[in-house]
Amino acid sequence: MSLRASVIMLGVQDVNRAKKFYVEGMGGEIEQDYPGFVRCSLGEGSSKLALYEWEAAAQDAGVPADGSGFRGVSFHFVTDSRDMVDEVMRTAVAAGATVVKEAEAADWGGYSAWFSDPDGYLWKVTTAS
Repeated sequence: MSLRASVIMLGVQDVNRAKKFYVEGMGGEIEQDYPGFVRCSLGEGSSKLALYEWEAAAQDAGVPADGSGFRGVSFHFVTDSRDMVDEVMRTAVAAGATVVKEAEAADWGGYSAWFSDPDGYLWKVTTAS
């Protein structure tokens, strides 16, 4: 057996705000929608995304809910072009994201930018071209 990430769960402060960002703003499709929990599809070939109330997620895992700042994780969306990086960034900002790092050429020859969602989760949007 090999490990795979079928669903990525984010503990969020406001499930409705996060749902609006990821579904209405970023194009996800709702698969399950319960009070305090939403699971959506991010498209063909992608893991599912679950949004769960922060406190409830911590309680479910049996860990303290307090925590802030960099969480040691980021999500990466590898696109096919620089234009697509720019388009994804515009879409994210229109949906309520905050630009963390403007798009720029990378030392390794690619092009990338960073945004954070309304709960502070970091996303890198990049292309090798």
